[in-house]
Amino acid sequence: MATSESPKEEFISVLNSVLGKTSGSPVALHEPNIGQLEHEKVAKCLSSGWVSSIGEYITQFEAALVETTGARHAIAVINGTAALHLALLAVGVRPGDEVIVPTLSFVATANSVAHCGATPHFADSDEKSLGLDPIALRLHLEKNAVVRDGAVFNSKTNRRIAAIVPMHTFGHPMQIEKLVLLADEFNIPVVEDAAESIGSFVGPKHTGTFGRCGTLSFNGNKTITTGGGGAILTNDADLARQIRHLATTAKQNHDWAYIHDAVAFNYRMPNINAALGCAQIERLQSFLKAKRVLAEKYSEACKGAQSFAFVHEPAGTTSNYWLNTIRLNSPNLKLRDELLRASRDGGFLCRPAWNLLHTLPMYRDSPRAGLTNADKLFQSLINVPSSARHGLGS
Repeated sequence: MATSESPKEEFISVLNSVLGKTSGSPVALHEPNIGQLEHEKVAKCLSSGWVSSIGEYITQFEAALVETTGARHAIAVINGTAALHLALLAVGVRPGDEVIVPTLSFVATANSVAHCGATPHFADSDEKSLGLDPIALRLHLEKNAVVRDGAVFNSKTNRRIAAIVPMHTFGHPMQIEKLVLLADEFNIPVVEDAAESIGSFVGPKHTGTFGRCGTLSFNGNKTITTGGGGAILTNDADLARQIRHLATTAKQNHDWAYIHDAVAFNYRMPNINAALGCAQIERLQSFLKAKRVLAEKYSEACKGAQSFAFVHEPAGTTSNYWLNTIRLNSPNLKLRDELLRASRDGGFLCRPAWNLLHTLPMYRDSPRAGLTNADKLFQSLINVPSSARHGLGS
């Protein structure tokens, strides 16, 4: 790449070299790959008449998730936010508690905490993995947390810190092993937000299987999709039973009587969505292969760029590269936005990272640690088109 190019020229050059010049429709950030298998399974589901919350495809999809992730149990639900909500309730988050979440995350991570009647407590990110920084969090807890009767409390708000929700950003595994060790020391349950990371591993172990439970999302823009949908993963049989019960209106088994033993939720995934998921998960490995090839193309195209670099998977991990990401060499919000505008003008629907959650109006008064790294990342990150079809022509 010519070093005399301006940052905008460098950026557009990378996009053109990897994706080809656009003509006509813009290049989407991430779009689903729907083929004949998906049509066949959905058609079969429609013909069966079992399109709602009971049906063979739900069972098949959950079994496929268990096989794919190595978790002992998987419960399919209507979306990733519902999955997080149920998981937090199941590990004991209650109204008035606090839950530690990264400020660099999609809003659902914090919203699921609020849905429990609890308050998000925002933590900083690690600059390499982009996920919650366990080293910075340790320092924050040692300074601001107190232990009483086996529980951890925020010494400033006097609220119980009931859980930690790390998120695997853009599919890149965060330092989950270090975080779990820290959480165990403080006796705080970990609920992994693995919404973006199906097919991502730390060593041989799939994301979402390190904490008490983890959650996945199958929204239309994810690596595989059920249209809308999510799942909770756990190795704890009792927790799995509790979550499944809460997701199904807490209805007790009976041939005809409607007996419900808790205020619960109608969160189970419909069979028609699971039919789509069964087809998609059969194709997951081909999607992952294509997305890795695409990541390698971006990495090669970014070599020699003076203003930015490609974000690679952290050492010791395998990322699904859900969203390929370019990072400015120096935080520069003005330059970030100039590159975003230039890319969109050129027909490439790039996007920035999410607005930091502690800056949103409903969360501005929430407790927080120092958030220096997250602010730098917010000013530096750009997601580039990442659909699997750009990898191997799939």
